[in-house]
Amino acid sequence: MRMQTPDEALASAAANGDREAFAALLGRHYGRIHGLAFRLTGSRAEAEDLTQDICLALPAKLGSWRGEARFTTWLYRVTVNAAHDRRRRDFSRNRAADGWGDWEVNRRAGNAEQAATHDWLAVTMTRLSPELRDTVALTLGEDLSQKDAAEVLGVSEGTVAWRMSEVKKRLREMARAEGML
Repeated sequence: MRMQTPDEALASAAANGDREAFAALLGRHYGRIHGLAFRLTGSRAEAEDLTQDICLALPAKLGSWRGEARFTTWLYRVTVNAAHDRRRRDFSRNRAADGWGDWEVNRRAGNAEQAATHDWLAVTMTRLSPELRDTVALTLGEDLSQKDAAEVLGVSEGTVAWRMSEVKKRLREMARAEGML
């Protein structure tokens, strides 16, 4: 039964042309790809485009999966790389990628003050470097450990810890400068 088959076995089968295995992987992880794409781009439309691009490229990319890491780690890396490629393409077209610029906020659950804080945070995230945004998206958005985020990003665990510390420091500085603290 495909539902009980581990991701790694499905990925190997899909890499060898098994369409059912590929469909099972996609069904299992589409939401994860889209969620991370949204956190990396900050835009539903951009996330949907990026997710579709990834899904279309995934059959060919599965040939590069060697099973040295968990499948989900590899998939996060593919998603982060696709987001980086999109940012580079956008930048080369003289359109600065807006990061988390139109981050959609769920206002139904919070009050006006919470909504304002979320809006401020979304706009502020656009002022962080892509490396810091990627780190935040993986550690807070995807709830990865620093070790797992480091593996996805291809950096050391210490670098992830430093980046998170830097994000907190920069957010505090920006909040102070804007009279929010």
